[in-house]
Amino acid sequence: MKCRKCSAKLEVHRACKKVRMKCTGCRHEYHIHEVAADMDYETEKILEKYTAIIYD
Repeated sequence: MKCRKCSAKLEVHRACKKVRMKCTGCRHEYHIHEVAADMDYETEKILEKYTAIIYD
């Protein structure tokens, strides 16, 4: 997945009880629901290991 701001790679980032997509370039964080429509198979497989994703 690519960042909408700078096109760098997005990675799954877990902190405390939150799961976000974090850009490796500009470091912007996206809520999962913000990028769900663009999610690729690889990212979906990574997120499957979490039992719940908290939207805040």
